[in-house]
Amino acid sequence: MPMEAAVGTKQLKAKLKDKAIGATAGISGAASILGSWQICHNVCLGVIALLGLIGITITGMPLFFLTQIAVPIWAFAVVLLTISFALYVKMKCISRNLLIINTGLIVAGTPFAPDKAAVFWTLGGGIVLAGIILWIKGRWKPSGGTCHE
Repeated sequence: MPMEAAVGTKQLKAKLKDKAIGATAGISGAASILGSWQICHNVCLGVIALLGLIGITITGMPLFFLTQIAVPIWAFAVVLLTISFALYVKMKCISRNLLIINTGLIVAGTPFAPDKAAVFWTLGGGIVLAGIILWIKGRWKPSGGTCHE
């Protein structure tokens, strides 16, 4: 019995570790989006619209303060992506497609050089699209000509 308990404990630890790694990758992608001023602007407009639907009127940008911390948030996203990439290289425990998608989000959310934002959006969007296509390609398996409903 003690041997079975040890195996169960190892499996639980492995599952928790996998969940922590997945959460790190997700946080990296989310932080990259927050780093873009244009994205923040659109989120502010969405907040204003939602509040307007329930009768609250706001003038100005309620989340404008995020523009002042865009670079640190983006840098944090890059650090988390680097950690995720290192874990992928060392342990192969993170989805390659998720790393590709997160990399695209971070490139698209680059807060530097606002005059070049369209270039970053295009490049990052292309990377995200490639990651999504690879993910779908890995999930889709032909049924061999028969339809299973």
